Amino acid sequence: MIELEQVSYGYGAGTLLSEISLKLAPGSFHFLTGPSGAGKTTLMKLCYGELIASKGRVTLFERDARQLTRDDVAQVRRRIGVVHQDCQFLDHLDVAENVALPLTVSGRSLSDESELEDLLAWVGLSRQRAAKPPELSGGERQRAALARAVIMSPDVILADEPTGNVDWDMSLRLLKLLVELNRMGKTILIATHDMNLIRSAKAQVQARVLRIANKTVQHAGADL
Repeated sequence: MIELEQVSYGYGAGTLLSEISLKLAPGSFHFLTGPSGAGKTTLMKLCYGELIASKGRVTLFERDARQLTRDDVAQVRRRIGVVHQDCQFLDHLDVAENVALPLTVSGRSLSDESELEDLLAWVGLSRQRAAKPPELSGGERQRAALARAVIMSPDVILADEPTGNVDWDMSLRLLKLLVELNRMGKTILIATHDMNLIRSAKAQVQARVLRIANKTVQHAGADL
């Protein structure tokens, strides 16, 4: 689905990531760890075409990322849901409208309005559907961001520090939702520095732990 082959990327004259090879297979679950500034967010952006590798090859659904046109990239991103570390919303729209925004932008609509209601219920935001983003707690914002990321039924979900700004109970709740998505066949990649979160996944899902160190990605052990 998504594959990096000997990929390098740098800002300016420096190299942040070097000779990285990584494959996100259908239905797989990965954690990406590493210290702040190691390049976790950059690697995520390479995985959904936001950045183009300085060297090497990135393949997105069997297509070379370098050869994708602007329209091609838009099509690819419909198959990849992204939960950003700092989730941004349009404050003049309510929660339901923000969650449905990817559909609005792409000119699509739900075949059944109940699908949106079911999605909001799944993330526990039915009662907040008419609230504006400034009225939400940190955990509610993260759950809304996850709902928005999956409303297009993507094949892959990339979550960049999704639990970084929430308490432990909410972290476990978000992890449970991501595990449920994986059981539905979605490919999951979570960037996190929280090793307790990774340990808590042990009883729920078989996952590969990847670690960015010395500008490259290393397998940090066997399957959890």
